[in-house]
Amino acid sequence: MPPAQCQQRSCRGQRSALSHQHQLLRLLFLVMATSSVQGFIDIPKGYNRGYMSSPPVITKQPTSVLAFSPEDITLCCTASGTPEPSYRWVKDGALFAELEDDGTLVANKSLSLDDYQGDYRCYASNVLGTAVSDLVTVTAGYIPSLYKEQQQTFRKVEGESLVMPCDPPPDSPPHKIYWMDNDIKHIEMSDRVTPGLDGYLYFANVVPSDNRSDYTCNVRFRQHMISKEPITLKVNRNALVEERKPHIARPAKSYSSYTVLRGQSFNLECIPYGLPTPTVTWKRTRNSNQEQPLNTKNYGRWLHFEKISESDDGEYECIAQNSAGSASHTYFLTVEAAPHFTKQTQNLLYAPGETVRLECQAEGIPTPEVTWRINGVPISDVDEPRRKVTKGVLILTEAKYSDTAVYQCEAVNRHGITLINTYIHVIELAPQILTEDNKKYMMVKGKTASLECNAFGSPRPGVLWEDPRMEQAQSHSRISQTVEGTLRITDVSAADSGLYTCSVLKSNLSISAILEVLNQTEIVIPPEDQRVKSGKDAMLTCTFQVDPRLDSPDLLRWLKNGEDILESAQNDKYTIFPDGSLKITSISLDDAGSYTCEVSTPLDAEKATASITVVDKPSPPIDLKVFDQTNRSLSLSWTPGRDNNSPVTEYCIEMNEEKHGDSHTWEEVKRIEADINKLEVPLRPYGTYRFRVIAVNEIGRSHPSHASGAYTTPPAIPEHFPKHVKSASTDPDKLVITWEEMDKRDHYGPDFKYKVFWRQSVGNGPDWHHQEVSDNHFVVNNTKTFTPFEIKVQAVNQLGPGPESPPRIGHSGEDIPLEAPAGVTVDALNGKSVSVKWNPVNRESVRGHLLGYKIHVKRVGTHGAQRRRMLEMGLRLERHVDVEEEVEEKDRILVVHGTKTEETVTGLQFYSSYELTVTAFNNKGEGPHSKATAFKTPEGAPGPPIFLEFDSPSESELTLNWRPPLKPNGILTGYRLQYGEIVDANGSTPEMQDFDIPDPKKTDITVIELNPQRSYYFYLQGRTAAGLGEATKVKGATLLDGVPPTIINVTVADTYANLSWVPGERHRNIGFQIQFLQKSAGRDWEISEQVNTHQGFYQLTNLQPGTGYHLRATLNNFTYWEGSALTSGPVKEKEEGQGDSEARPMKDEAFGEYSDIDEKRTMSQPSLCVESKLGSDDSLAEYGDSVDIQFNEDGSFIGQYSGRREAHIVQGGHESSGATSPVNNMPPQSISFNNSVTGILDRSN
Repeated sequence: MPPAQCQQRSCRGQRSALSHQHQLLRLLFLVMATSSVQGFIDIPKGYNRGYMSSPPVITKQPTSVLAFSPEDITLCCTASGTPEPSYRWVKDGALFAELEDDGTLVANKSLSLDDYQGDYRCYASNVLGTAVSDLVTVTAGYIPSLYKEQQQTFRKVEGESLVMPCDPPPDSPPHKIYWMDNDIKHIEMSDRVTPGLDGYLYFANVVPSDNRSDYTCNVRFRQHMISKEPITLKVNRNALVEERKPHIARPAKSYSSYTVLRGQSFNLECIPYGLPTPTVTWKRTRNSNQEQPLNTKNYGRWLHFEKISESDDGEYECIAQNSAGSASHTYFLTVEAAPHFTKQTQNLLYAPGETVRLECQAEGIPTPEVTWRINGVPISDVDEPRRKVTKGVLILTEAKYSDTAVYQCEAVNRHGITLINTYIHVIELAPQILTEDNKKYMMVKGKTASLECNAFGSPRPGVLWEDPRMEQAQSHSRISQTVEGTLRITDVSAADSGLYTCSVLKSNLSISAILEVLNQTEIVIPPEDQRVKSGKDAMLTCTFQVDPRLDSPDLLRWLKNGEDILESAQNDKYTIFPDGSLKITSISLDDAGSYTCEVSTPLDAEKATASITVVDKPSPPIDLKVFDQTNRSLSLSWTPGRDNNSPVTEYCIEMNEEKHGDSHTWEEVKRIEADINKLEVPLRPYGTYRFRVIAVNEIGRSHPSHASGAYTTPPAIPEHFPKHVKSASTDPDKLVITWEEMDKRDHYGPDFKYKVFWRQSVGNGPDWHHQEVSDNHFVVNNTKTFTPFEIKVQAVNQLGPGPESPPRIGHSGEDIPLEAPAGVTVDALNGKSVSVKWNPVNRESVRGHLLGYKIHVKRVGTHGAQRRRMLEMGLRLERHVDVEEEVEEKDRILVVHGTKTEETVTGLQFYSSYELTVTAFNNKGEGPHSKATAFKTPEGAPGPPIFLEFDSPSESELTLNWRPPLKPNGILTGYRLQYGEIVDANGSTPEMQDFDIPDPKKTDITVIELNPQRSYYFYLQGRTAAGLGEATKVKGATLLDGVPPTIINVTVADTYANLSWVPGERHRNIGFQIQFLQKSAGRDWEISEQVNTHQGFYQLTNLQPGTGYHLRATLNNFTYWEGSALTSGPVKEKEEGQGDSEARPMKDEAFGEYSDIDEKRTMSQPSLCVESKLGSDDSLAEYGDSVDIQFNEDGSFIGQYSGRREAHIVQGGHESSGATSPVNNMPPQSISFNNSVTGILDRSN
């Protein structure tokens, strides 16, 4: 085979060897401190190696060859190394010269195949040593030749056994045997017909269908196949086929022994004869503790081992069975092993002076012998006092450059030889710093910082660190230096930040490292343990702080019981908010556990944990049992369910009685403490009962347990009598007996009824009458009025009567009393109370139970003609929401219960005439009235005057108007007026002045010489013979002289303009005019009708669309305001200019400082004459039903308003309505009075 083909062929070896250059690129450099331990060099990545020599390493091992011609012989052997290694081959211990340049050995085709048979090794060498390959063998193979055989014929009787031989030619190479017919089809195999490991064909028993003449044995070699002569089988039928006991044909003896090498595939064979065809069972009889299943092949005739191991060593048994008997065979299997290495040393570099330790541990059965070689030469031939070999360990002290070599470790036993190569390369390397310069390290406070200074060389270079203060860093207690040169700073703080320098000793090599210490990540507000009710939401906080100098984003995550919590768009179970808080919605028992908030940065991590305990209603009790059943009781027991983290406080036992109640209605029987789970329950006869149990904790009630089975108690005689037996008669000739209907559960049996008993009670009467009924009432007819009877009721069912109720007295129906009370007298107690007395009525005349008496009181009227005189004065007493209207007092009835014969009547009115009567009453009704008794009440102090209101004729005068009291309580003889100036802001009562008004008909008075800048309190009282009555209290002030408005708001439409203003506060109402002028040339000013200031609104009508107007408000030829307006609609072509809708108020020193009071106007302020029109006679028509307008010579308004709008009268401290006053900012509603302005404010008693 040519060398190129050899490179593609796989060559077997102990391991796949990497290139030596790749092995030199390892990252770690370790030097062990103890001399007895090896120290080696591992060249790290990044080291500039330059040119470096290396010993040879076999990279492709040769393999053994079975050759049928010289062309089949090609032994490949390749190796790596620097310089390139040279090769030589050794055959049977002698140098073999034939090889290619790359180490591949190729046979010479001209030589005999026998010349190449033998054992070979390959040696690869360079200046640093020699590597040795595995020992391989070249074996000559021969193609067997055919020889003439006679054709065989077998004659058998049905049921007999048979074996057909197949013997390959002698000295045949490895082969396989196949049984086929003339059509080159495989003979059908089964557990009856099966091949053996020897290639023979075995018949456990023959059948007629086995007849054929082409049983052919085919022997398959690697390159060809030969066929032997066909065999003929003739089977004769047998009319009587007898069973045949199993007989094991292979192996022939009763036991057999086998030795197998580990890793090989192997079969134990068991081929039986017999009729019927025997079954084969395999079992392991020694080392039977092995639990792996047995693997069979060939219809169970072979026990197969794939890659056999030491654990398969043991004793096995094959058992063949059929209906005629059984047979067995025992196998003793021994597993041995060729040598193999369990521990070996890698190819390594060493610095001079290091101690080298090579280990080579091998195993095998039997135990292999281990020997060492150096560069292929036995170690015993190379003397070295620094080297020591103990079993598989080689130790070399104080390594030198001359110790560089390839060491071979070889293990040998009777099953084979194996070898490994390991080199020692003693080398010197110049120091280099592999860590980058100016590397920046960021660390949080309290942690340990590691500043790297990876210096590499052989021998190892030393390094020295300096801190930012240019001091030796290791001088500080918190700073240390590792063997690798790393500077470790524990418990770092901000003071440790700065520039550090690492220098290689005895060189000019150095690097710098920058340390920046940051604040630790901190969870400021950690989550807290919570107890949460099932179904509610839970919120866990996790507020944290991270050093802002960290560029990378911090990572927050929540874990439940150590597993990540993930938010989901499809499920809002978990929500993590930007502030770190975790919301868990609709908590359930599955959500209980430990929740951890973890904040991670590239430098550190912080976490805090809290637990959530989910509390819920208990789970229902389970395993409810009923036992100890009797006619009147049973016992219950149950097993508690889960308390769901809230202890059960009690159990509620419920019962359902199906016979007499709703099968779905449960009633509570008893509540018991939580530590009890057993209860005896009393039962009633004639009932069907089921029970259930409910657990209760602080959260609520559990679902009910499963209901118990139904239990029915037998019937019994009633044990209870009906309760509340009484008469409920209403008709005089009937006795109605009623009682409380008994609970159906107290019927105790079927056919339940009530047995009613009655008899007249006088002299115990006649015998008892009785009647059975189903309802809870019974009527006895044709009785006398209010006749006493003894009555009782008894419960009865199918089993008999129960106890009777105690006899009680009941009466037949009542009738109204026949007599009126006599001797009625009335005695006055005071002006509003009298004492009434009367004689009791005759008992028989009551005709029923006397419930008491009723006093009927009627007010006839007043003594004199007070009300008539008031009407003659023309005073209208009109109803108002805050003043009582005088009405006729309704008739009164006082009920006096029992046999009492006197009573006090209160709440009478002064100066009134009354009459009263007295009646007796029972359940049926009232009897006749007594004779009417008349009486009178004396005079009393009058009630408060009504309608106390103001006019202000001038700035120093107030006219008071009032009406007489609705309740004069006697003959009115006059009034008393008190008034006083309010001097402080708190409105305290001032010093008052008295003024007597002796004329009771007087209803107004004018107070003069008042201070216009002050407010006053006024008190007015009526007087009778009994004295002064209740006072009406008001507060008021005079009105100031009015002026036209100086600010007017204008809004326009197409044919009209609306003007509105706010009337002056505390200003008298005066009249003024609105003048308007079209802006077109040649027009004259037009004048509106008279407008008064308290209107607050005026509408100019009949204007031209799209026209500009000049506007102004005037009084006595003086202008107080002017403005302009442009009506909507098409603008006239001759219009001189656009109108300005903004009002321009005038300022004049004669009118003082202008004050903008427009902001004080509110939506609650009414506008007067909202729908008034220019030139209309009823521009104030909407201000009441009618308007009477008069003007003084100066144009001031003195008109009087009247209409159906009711006056607002306040009694006891409320304000009355009226015109604008000094203490009321809102214009009042219209009220009828004598003068132009009403000045009523803050009325109180």
